Amino acid sequence: MRRVLIYGGTGGIGRATADALRHRGFCLHLAARDRSRLDAAAAELGETTVTAGDVTDPDFFAQATAEAGDALAGLVYAVGTINLRPLARLTRADAEADFRINALGAFSAIQAAAGALKAGAGEAGAGVVLFSTVAVAQGFPAHASVAMAKGAVEGLALSLAAELAPHVRINVVAPSLTRTPLAAAITGNATLAQGIAAMHALQRLGTPEDIAGLAAFLVSAEAGWITGQIIGADGGRSMLRTKG
Repeated sequence: MRRVLIYGGTGGIGRATADALRHRGFCLHLAARDRSRLDAAAAELGETTVTAGDVTDPDFFAQATAEAGDALAGLVYAVGTINLRPLARLTRADAEADFRINALGAFSAIQAAAGALKAGAGEAGAGVVLFSTVAVAQGFPAHASVAMAKGAVEGLALSLAAELAPHVRINVVAPSLTRTPLAAAITGNATLAQGIAAMHALQRLGTPEDIAGLAAFLVSAEAGWITGQIIGADGGRSMLRTKG
């Protein structure tokens, strides 16, 4: 059975993507920090194995890839940060941590899995999905650190999509604000969430399922002629003005 390696598959967009991929018939290997949550997710999903570790540990990626198997049909790096602070309150350590988790983690995940992805590519190629943010295309105050890190993710994806073709396809999904545990500090404030929702043409915030369907499609053979793309799943925020 075709196997997909998912980093961060125990909650939020990563878990929703795991659900969507299982629905499409993939078996999974989840890699995340919390062993108890990994085991619970694996039990619920079925046909799922796990590796516990931290993406800030350089050795974690080789371990996760080795335990996932010699051939992979896809890889999803759904680990990220939301560090929203104005420039005056950002430290070098903040920026380095955001870059390490978002960009360097994605780089390390693909580098470790490149051989297995090529081996499991099939006619449609293995599908890799990374995640960016609408804040790369739109300039938002207090987003300097995360937008810088996610901008690097987009550049990484384009470069590796060219380098690893035709065996590996790499695409990026760029969401707007989504109701995930990571964004709970924002979405949990009803007034703030309502105000941000009104900035979207579709007048609501995203859900993990909104993003996961696109991610699972991009992994699958149905997206066999799509690579090197940055695709917004953002309620229209990156391209459309609201009517108000």
